[in-house]
Amino acid sequence: MNSNIVHIEKELTDLRNQLKNHSLYQRLNTLKDVQIFMSLHVFAVWDFMSLLKAIQINLTCVSIPWMPVKNAELARFINEIVIAEESDHDAYGVIKSHYEMYLDAMAEVQADSSKMNNFLETLQSNVTIGKALESLEVPNAVKEFLNFTFDTIKTNKTHLIAASFTFGREDVIPDMFINIIDKAALENNKSYDSFNYYLRRHIELDGDEHGPLSIRMIEELCGNDALKWEEVLETGKRALQLRINLWSAIEQEITAQLKVVI
Repeated sequence: MNSNIVHIEKELTDLRNQLKNHSLYQRLNTLKDVQIFMSLHVFAVWDFMSLLKAIQINLTCVSIPWMPVKNAELARFINEIVIAEESDHDAYGVIKSHYEMYLDAMAEVQADSSKMNNFLETLQSNVTIGKALESLEVPNAVKEFLNFTFDTIKTNKTHLIAASFTFGREDVIPDMFINIIDKAALENNKSYDSFNYYLRRHIELDGDEHGPLSIRMIEELCGNDALKWEEVLETGKRALQLRINLWSAIEQEITAQLKVVI
């Protein structure tokens, strides 16, 4: 393995372990817990596509007239991920985006998607991300997570966007989602069929295909540029820390709801 990748993986080990062993997973015990989790996690499901699309714009040709790209292998990799994320088969064989699958799973467990839906409606009226976030009534950790995503995209530095995509998403999603299934007692519970399918689909794709290929993408984008490698590491650290903060905020929301019920 590339020595720079080895170094980054080593530097990220502590944060990855914090995420893997986060106490949130133990909190997902009831239907209400899962509803709260999904109502906030859905924002991370949604903004993932903007990261992916930003990489697609930079590594493939999406303008007219079409021009050949520098690296056809990377272009194919990104396009394949876009196909899987934007037009995959759901549990019933219907073609949908993973975001739409997640909304279906939310509907199945009656999780509240109104804040997510209202947020998108606001964006569709030509309001900026920043302005839309100001009026969004969610924990600050959710807003910080989204702001980081779009601030990274605004740099237009493909290696930074790819770093957030790789080390903040593709490289850690299998472990996170396995923990949700195993520790949240979702397995064999018919109430969570669609949610289970969504989680397992990502474990399959990101663990077997997307994760390893995204590492190769980082290697191609950074080459022998020491500064790029350093920036990738810092972006990876920030992405993981913000995911940990998001998990902690969701856990706090679940705990607060429990106190209200009691």
